[in-house]
Amino acid sequence: MSDTVIKIENVSKLYRLGTVGTKSLQGDIKRWWATMHGKEDPYAIVGTTNSLAAKSNSDCVWALKDINLDIKQGDVVGIIGKNGAGKSTLLKIMSRVTTPTTGSITIKGRVASLLEVGTGFHPELTGRENIFLNGSILGMKKAEIRSKFDEIVDFSGVEKYIDTPVKRYSSGMYVRLAFAVAAHLEPEILIIDEVLAVGDAEFQKKALGKMQDVSTGQGRTVLFVSHNIDAVKQICSSGVLIQEGSISMIGDSKSVAERYLSGYSSTYTNYFHDLKDADKGDGKVKMLDINIIDKELKNTDQVSIDQEFGVKVRYSVTDKATPVVNMEIFSFDGKYIASSISTEMTDKGDGIYEAIVWVSPNILNNINYYIGIGIMTINSLDSGTYISSSIHFYNDKLIQIKPNDSLLSTTRNIYKGNYGTLIRPAFKWNMNKIQ
Repeated sequence: MSDTVIKIENVSKLYRLGTVGTKSLQGDIKRWWATMHGKEDPYAIVGTTNSLAAKSNSDCVWALKDINLDIKQGDVVGIIGKNGAGKSTLLKIMSRVTTPTTGSITIKGRVASLLEVGTGFHPELTGRENIFLNGSILGMKKAEIRSKFDEIVDFSGVEKYIDTPVKRYSSGMYVRLAFAVAAHLEPEILIIDEVLAVGDAEFQKKALGKMQDVSTGQGRTVLFVSHNIDAVKQICSSGVLIQEGSISMIGDSKSVAERYLSGYSSTYTNYFHDLKDADKGDGKVKMLDINIIDKELKNTDQVSIDQEFGVKVRYSVTDKATPVVNMEIFSFDGKYIASSISTEMTDKGDGIYEAIVWVSPNILNNINYYIGIGIMTINSLDSGTYISSSIHFYNDKLIQIKPNDSLLSTTRNIYKGNYGTLIRPAFKWNMNKIQ
């Protein structure tokens, strides 16, 4: 007997769209004014492809297109992608909230879904009553629900309000109770869509731990949609990347997350040239260009982990500005890794300047990073402590790099796997036989 519990075959979902009312007099006037002057409707419907950036005159959009996916019992699958990619639509089809336009989906087992705050709850009923209501919807008997009741309430942390109508709950309390119900009433398949982000950090950690326990300890299947990529990598064994309504990649969760975060780009990408002139400075200082260079001061598109590389910035100064330059490094999911500020100010008069900051070898890992640059004038200092500054230019995503091991690298020794860390310093080791 096959252990596949969810089989999705050629599933597509078409939504028909129309002119959406603006729901305000001001909006209707703006639409009329644009039409009268031959301009684009500011409230135009989205295009036929599932892209938030697209507009068209079509009255339909393919939210999903030709999805094929097999999920086995006990799998913990992270589904990731940009906003509007089709993730939630796919989960709604799996949860039988909506039906596919084409294709079929087969599910074996009882499904508990948490798709949005308040899913499956009746606002007029109390927390206690909603626990029994949800259990009944899942096909459980009253005695089964009662046996789990205390555990659910304790996990949710809303015992004080359990006999209060849930319409008076905060969104965080709502999610706490809803997740506790979904996770404890023993569904074979648990579907979670982003709502855990509403909870506080303590509850998110507890919920992620519970999902791991549900899958590894009890062999149940979990589908998890989240923009918290660290959480996806932590608890999911496999991942699915959805892009504009289609599956772009299926694989282990770390590889899929890396693909998503990288934006499918190479080891070095310069985004500076995409900036508009108005975004390149404030008039006193203007950024001219930024490049990665090697130790011979030549531009390069390769960054090696065990080799020093430079970030070269050229900028112009007018109006007697005396700025300093700051270089920052961020991981692709936004974690602040490092910062370095120039040790001297630009105080040699108006003109074009070049600043180079050298990044030491054996610091970064073979993952994707953003490099940002800030140029500012420090206005005042108090005993060497920074007080205030005027920002002439700042952008935290000017360059994308993904350092790789060079052919001469000796820092990895015999280990060739993924370190899974944000940085990868080569600490000094002393190894001696003492007996």
